[in-house]
Amino acid sequence: MEERQLTLAATGDSFITRRLNSMALESFCSISNLIRRADVRFTNLEVTTHNAEGYPSAFSGGTWAMADPDVLEDLKAYGFNLFAWANNHTMDYSYGGLLATERHLNQRRMIHAGVGKNLAEASAPKYLETPSGRVAIISATSTFHESWRAGDQRPDMIGRPGVNPLRFKTTYYTSEQKIKELKVIAETTFVNAEHNLAIKEGFEIESSDGIAFGPLHFKKGKEPRKETEPLPADMERLEHSILEARRQADVVIVSIHSHEMKGEDKSVPAQFLEIAARKCVDAGADAVIGHGPHVLRGIEIYQNKPIFYSLGNFIFQNDTVSVLPADFYEKYGLGHTHHVADALDQRSDNDTKGLGANRYVWESIIAVWNMKGKDLTGIQLHPIELGFGLPRYKRGWPMLTDNPNILEHLRKLSQPYGTSIKIENGTGIISL
Repeated sequence: MEERQLTLAATGDSFITRRLNSMALESFCSISNLIRRADVRFTNLEVTTHNAEGYPSAFSGGTWAMADPDVLEDLKAYGFNLFAWANNHTMDYSYGGLLATERHLNQRRMIHAGVGKNLAEASAPKYLETPSGRVAIISATSTFHESWRAGDQRPDMIGRPGVNPLRFKTTYYTSEQKIKELKVIAETTFVNAEHNLAIKEGFEIESSDGIAFGPLHFKKGKEPRKETEPLPADMERLEHSILEARRQADVVIVSIHSHEMKGEDKSVPAQFLEIAARKCVDAGADAVIGHGPHVLRGIEIYQNKPIFYSLGNFIFQNDTVSVLPADFYEKYGLGHTHHVADALDQRSDNDTKGLGANRYVWESIIAVWNMKGKDLTGIQLHPIELGFGLPRYKRGWPMLTDNPNILEHLRKLSQPYGTSIKIENGTGIISL
């Protein structure tokens, strides 16, 4: 029997808050045709879709993200048939917004993963049937407020709606002398007072590994550094979902939304994400698709499987939400006489700082790769631009481009992983 051949296309974040318009339609056909040539067509939905059906959460992913549910039709029009939505905006409008978004996705028969009415639902693989095979999607996020993570059910208690979490532990290493100084500071300033009392009263568990300094964890080390590692319970749950999907589908895709970075460069992923992505492949994932920082990160080929640490943005319209809660205005010293445009101008200092002023936020790729049986046979990287420098009400739609700087930048980001990207006729090629 001839081996199955499958083509997959993936993008990063779709932060869509406007309907397709004449400007978007200029590039829509070329991008849609590219995406639709693939059997599997993935994007990350980074907005809630409802008509104010949830209270605004006290915490947001940055911008409280709510869009008209009909934007989902536009994503379908681009050709997408597989969606992740575990991310830092899933609970911007609390449980009401989450449940309404889920309802609108289901009404449109969209295959989506990473969020559910309890942890079992949020972590479960979802399946896409294609003529070339059955594909599983598992979605998780490492960037979220603690109150947003889905909770498990018990025989005597319902679970909690939320996201499938990938938590991580952070340890800071410093010299023995600095550890002694931290202990003195902690004792004299009572920075650990609540933590110590909680241990005495049984509300927290004392760790014998290193010292606590407020919420931070320090250990003695020869070189000052920061290390992160996935929380074992979350990693094991993710691996279990992959093992389940491995036996139920031809291809398994894992989506991880992660803003966390190594050092101060958000184009370099945190250590725990690299560990988690490789563990996913070891467990049976055929691809790991990262997104979250709104910029590109490098590509690694691990065990002949692609790990895209971040595919950046596909659609980015965080500055054209129609409403924002009072919390957003208060943060920037504004009141009830101000409106959305005032708040966005204040945040960006009239578009001179932040995401709107960062060219890399508006330059990205669409990744397309081919599989024959279980083998990866090649990857094509198609650069896109999203309108850097345009007014905020015009920018944010993807356009194919021949800008060589995008692929050159991605090539540099991928070099530390030993990945070689050739550029041929404006397309990046990774040959296997």
